[in-house]
Amino acid sequence: MKLGFHISIAGGFRKVVPRAIELECSTIQLFSRNPRGWKYKPLQKEDIAFFRQAIEKERISPVFVHMPYLINLASPKTELFQLSLKALTEGLRRNEMIGAQFLIMHFGSSKNRTEGIQRMVDGINRALNEIRNNVVLLIENTAGSGNELGYKFRDMKDLFDSVNDKKRIGAVLDTAHAFQAGYDLRTEKGIEQIVEEIENLMGLHKVHLIHLNDSKTECGSRSDRHWHIGKGKIGNGMRYIINHPLLNDKPFIMETPRKTVKDDLMNLKRVRKFLEKKC
Repeated sequence: MKLGFHISIAGGFRKVVPRAIELECSTIQLFSRNPRGWKYKPLQKEDIAFFRQAIEKERISPVFVHMPYLINLASPKTELFQLSLKALTEGLRRNEMIGAQFLIMHFGSSKNRTEGIQRMVDGINRALNEIRNNVVLLIENTAGSGNELGYKFRDMKDLFDSVNDKKRIGAVLDTAHAFQAGYDLRTEKGIEQIVEEIENLMGLHKVHLIHLNDSKTECGSRSDRHWHIGKGKIGNGMRYIINHPLLNDKPFIMETPRKTVKDDLMNLKRVRKFLEKKC
């Protein structure tokens, strides 16, 4: 099983792999730029070359890059849509430079579901047409807070059906978001239901990554708060997710709360314990 964490790029890309090794990662996720702003610095060629060599040497794969949080391609506001589109095209370009196979973007927010999804389709089609590389764009399910779309997988299906380049679009399943959106992942039955729903709507092959996060808030809360593996409201359900035969061959990235490295290692130990005690 591929296990990893979101790794900080503070201090440059040459710091990423040593941090990943410390956390015993076989796969990683990172930002390629400031996640909370529109401005970004150009990538440093020497820094990126060092990163790519280290990733290959340590056999850390796949590499996932997460887009900034401000992006909202579903927005009816022209300025926000254009900024989001520019960020997406730049993200696809930077991924290729970094050598990262996948780029993750949150589903957008809109008061009108149909119009919001159509704007996302238009933006994604334009970006993929402009940046013709092999980077796969992954759309992440949401908790459904506010006007968020994508908290039901029907939204994901409708989006994918209308994107032109089917080979370059896929999904991220965030367990905390799904639980907060109303999918009860505390039981084997609940997990079977979400697996069946995804398979029927778009096929599990479209899920390229699982964000393995427990939830600090209740099922259906629509409140996005991640928590430590097995210690949140999903609890023992995390064990069923990790060991599900149709899920456990996928990469798992943890985005659990972190004050120090010890927090990540605690969550890693918890996952491995669940793997030892299979369902």
